[in-house]
Amino acid sequence: MATTATPTPVVDFRGVLSESNKILKAHSRHFLALSVLFLLPISFLLVSFHTLHLSFIAAANLDGYSIPTQTLLRSPPQLHLHLHLQLQPLLLPLLFALLLLSLSLCAAATITYSVYHGFFGRPVKLLSAIKSLTTTLPRLLLTFLCAKLLLFAFALVVAAIAFLLLKLVDFTGLRLPYSVVWAAGVAALGFMLVVALVNWGLACSVVVAESSWGLEPLRRSGYLVKGLRRLAFWLVLYFGSALVFILLASRGFSLSSGVVGALMSVLSTVVPSAALMLLLLHSLAATTVLYMYCKAMHGELAMEIAEEFAREYLSLPFDDEKTPLVVSVIQH
Repeated sequence: MATTATPTPVVDFRGVLSESNKILKAHSRHFLALSVLFLLPISFLLVSFHTLHLSFIAAANLDGYSIPTQTLLRSPPQLHLHLHLQLQPLLLPLLFALLLLSLSLCAAATITYSVYHGFFGRPVKLLSAIKSLTTTLPRLLLTFLCAKLLLFAFALVVAAIAFLLLKLVDFTGLRLPYSVVWAAGVAALGFMLVVALVNWGLACSVVVAESSWGLEPLRRSGYLVKGLRRLAFWLVLYFGSALVFILLASRGFSLSSGVVGALMSVLSTVVPSAALMLLLLHSLAATTVLYMYCKAMHGELAMEIAEEFAREYLSLPFDDEKTPLVVSVIQH
């Protein structure tokens, strides 16, 4: 059996967003449920973290950092007060980071799983998506840790180079401002982050669809995105800029006192949280669709469809509208 594929339409920015939007609309209730479960808490935490952190610190200051009587009787109060003062501001950010990481991994796993199956026209069920966490969540966590270790190692290298340059400037007596060296280091780190987002952006889809973990999804993502790096960059830029805009806009409200102030306070949290939830949902869906297009560009998708459906003429159903990819299977 030989497999041939008709030419696919040009894969562009608008096409990826359009096809991901079709999948989301075809299973709107399913994705709304997943968004409320995982993405809405993430959005609320991101929007309200600054306010919660300030309230937490203010409450701690009003409390006077009181120390239990038993603690005072066992050891000097100065030591415990010092530790309390040092650890108190770190408690909320630490809890925030752990909760955000857990919700983000769950959201990425379930939504990617659902979009992947929706792309093929398979049934998309909430219970199946939740059950998939038992296998995909550990793999996603290990892959996330591997990516962070690589980024941390590169950051250490950049910091070491910046430090050596500063020492060289001091040794040679050159009049090079320290700010220039540090600005170059920050620019290098920013460039590294963008390159990582572009090349490793498909890692989550690889973990979910191909059941791999660790460094392999990162390598596989870098391979698949070849030829479509510009498109991946524009997607990162689009969703990243929109995320930053929403977060900045949520902190730009000038609140007044009274009923109007209370109403504005609620709106400044609810509206950005809802907008951010939809943005994150479309970002995950677009990334998964980009993964499928990348597989098609490398000639991997046609055979996968042929093996699954094994019919003479196959299409990828998103909804009642027409679909972008048609695969023909010719039997000899």
